[in-house]
This record gives sequence, structure tokens and C-alpha cells, in this order.
Amino acid sequence: MPLGGTPLLIIGHRGAPGYRPEHTESSYRLACELGADAVEPDIVATRDGVLVVRHENEISGTTDVADHPEFASRRTTKVVDGKKLTGWFTEDFTWEELATLRCKERLPRLRADNRAFDNTEPILRLSDVFAIVDDEAAKLGRSIRVVVEIKHAHFFLAAGHDLAAMLLTELAHAGWAERPDELVIEAFELGVLERLREQDVRAELIFLAEHFGAPADEAARPGRARSYAWYRSDAGLDLLATKVDGVSVAKGNLIRLNALGRATGPTNLVQRAHARGLRVYTWTLRPENRYLSVRYQTSVRGGEWGDWQSEFALVVSSGVDGIFVDHPDLGVAIRDEVG
Repeated sequence: MPLGGTPLLIIGHRGAPGYRPEHTESSYRLACELGADAVEPDIVATRDGVLVVRHENEISGTTDVADHPEFASRRTTKVVDGKKLTGWFTEDFTWEELATLRCKERLPRLRADNRAFDNTEPILRLSDVFAIVDDEAAKLGRSIRVVVEIKHAHFFLAAGHDLAAMLLTELAHAGWAERPDELVIEAFELGVLERLREQDVRAELIFLAEHFGAPADEAARPGRARSYAWYRSDAGLDLLATKVDGVSVAKGNLIRLNALGRATGPTNLVQRAHARGLRVYTWTLRPENRYLSVRYQTSVRGGEWGDWQSEFALVVSSGVDGIFVDHPDLGVAIRDEVG
């Protein structure tokens, strides 16, 4: 049962990317129309200090930047959070330059239908997402939350961009600084969340925990990194309960597997977190066979939908407080079904 008996929160993961290219205006608007309680923009920075909405700061997979000869010389290689990446990076562009680009489907083979919308919509700023959500909330006559994910905070800070400070400024400008019931801020690094709490940000703060690895800000300090697995332990949850309001984990951390790797039920992670007063969210629930646990795959065709209903229901049975979904209508359907 979700913490405090509140209804399961359905979060449109980057909008509704199961139906439209992620982080586009049409994706966010469709998510709201399909019943999402919240939408999730990921934020990165431009060279001139504008918060833009992209899954990563490397944008060759989600925009047409490679088709712009005027930006060919910007292609470079960087190490971001320990990973070597080659492409084009938002921090090497001004907002005016990025505004000339158009978005495209990140998973063109898996979601071929979404390619029909390629190159039709521009990149959004965080301020644009706030405006879209306010507009949709007014149209639909209901509150819609925004779950802001801060990407690569340590990397950007080293590059001279304090995403925490930039976000606080943006919240004030957009009129969202005093809407704590509608704002969630999450990050895979605890440090940036602690800085926001020190600044008295009015929002629910959520620590994101990958299945493997360690937070980038901690990994940068040799010998001091605590793994994401440790944060899911009782000791880790004890610490998080003093720092943040909740934790968001990969769905695999909520599914118990047998020796053959087949799902047999939920883990006890949610119960352990709830016992410490922490909310728990999970990502990302998707219907395609490629993303489902083996037990719920119905064919070897990765793009075909498998038995998503059973996997979604299993995850929800863990008592999780919110689910990130690429298809918001499916999240709403499973919530209605399991009641």
C-alpha cells in the first residue's frame, strides 16, 4: 500500500514517449491528456546557463544536430560520470543555437511509429514544460505535478554550471517555487539534493538509485563512494531518511526472482523504506517484450507488447507510491484494475 494510503502516482516518463518522441511538447501534452498525475523532465544546461530538457547532455541520439553542418565542428568526446561519450553536448551550445534543432525518436527501431514525428518539434526549456503543465492543468481542471530530474550535477558543477542554483532561479521565475505539493526533484547524486534542502527548496526530494554502480559525485572522491546497492540496504535507507523524502529505484529492485531468473513476487524494499518514512517510486514500466521480465515476455520480438499487465500489477503489489511509465494510459489502467 502506498505510504499514507495515497493513490498510486502515475508519472509520465519524459512525457508519453511510448507514443511521441520524448521531451517534446506533444509528448508532455499527450501524457496529461492520457491521465498522468505528473510528468518528468530531465534537465541539463546550455553554455549560456539555460536549463533545457534532454535525457542526456549528449544529444546526437535525440535531435537532428548531426544534420546541421554549421555545428559539425562541435562534435567531440567527453567523459561524463565515468562514461566516454562522443557526440554533441548541450553545454557547448547557446540556447539560441539549440533552438534551431529538432527532436527525433530515441528508439527508432523499437518505436518505429514515433519516427513520423521526427524533426517536427524543437527542444524545450524547463520553463516551457512548466508553462505546458500549467496550461494542461487549466484545460483538464486538475492538478498536474512536475518531477524534475537533475542530470549529471557533479559533471556540470565542474564545468561551471551549478544546476541546483539554476533550478532555484528557474522555479522562482516560473512561479513554481511555492508549490511544494506539485513539485518533486530527483537526482542520482545525493549531494545536489542536500544543497537544495540547505536552500530550503519547497519540494519533495527523491534520491534515484541505479541497480549497479555508485553516485558520480561520490565516485569522484576515491575511497568514499557508497554504492547504490548500499543505499538500498537498511543502513542506506536509514541515512536517506535523514536527507530526503524518498527513493526511486529500478523496477528490477522490486521484483524477486527465482534461480531461473523468473519473477516470483515483490521484494521487501518498499516495506523497509516505508518503515523509515520514505516514499518509493520505480522506473520504468514499459509494455514491450524487450523491457519485460522473462516471465512476462510473449515473443522474441522486442518491439511487440508482452504480458505487461501482469508485470505492472506485480510491481504495484509491492506497495510502491509511484510508477514511471512511457505509456501513461497503461499506468492509469493498471491502477484502476488493481484498485
